[in-house]
Amino acid sequence: MPIAHYIECVTNILLTLCYTEAMLARILLSTLALLIALTGCASTKEAGDDSDIQAVTFLQVKAASGSLKGQSVVFGGMVLTARRLNDGTRVEILQLPLDRSMRPGYDLTKSQGRFLALQREFLDPATLPPGTRLTVTGEVSSSITLPLDETDYRYPVIDIKQLHVWPRSEDAAPYMGPSPYWGPYWGPFWRPWPYWY
Repeated sequence: MPIAHYIECVTNILLTLCYTEAMLARILLSTLALLIALTGCASTKEAGDDSDIQAVTFLQVKAASGSLKGQSVVFGGMVLTARRLNDGTRVEILQLPLDRSMRPGYDLTKSQGRFLALQREFLDPATLPPGTRLTVTGEVSSSITLPLDETDYRYPVIDIKQLHVWPRSEDAAPYMGPSPYWGPYWGPFWRPWPYWY
């Protein structure tokens, strides 16, 4: 066989491989572009949903709850009281800032005030004892003035759409300090092995 025939065969094989790799590269790039486009659409939708809810701060609702009636909000805090009324259960909440997981913080000095959350369906007040941490998703309803100690306090009222109660076990931080009982043999009657008298 002449050398020209070998060169022609090798050239055809290389062209076929290049053509196949080019097609594979195009398919991969098209798939990647489609995935990026779909991810962009999903994140835009989610950001739009969150921005609608998070656009209103607690201080804005506290200052002008009447003009924000029907606005969706997410607030969190600590239950002060829960009381059953004729039209539902009213929960008085000390507002606390939410973290990224929508859990209320622990620093009570960061509170911007109090609000009332109203659950229209039956909710037993015994299930929300004082100190319970919760996150309320709902709509601004109105405001109401009630006595607080020796003054009157204007509470924003939120109609509850969703209520998330954080378990008390998540509130308690585990104690990791030193203890007189650390170790398997530590105690007032500790003796080295063997335990013969």
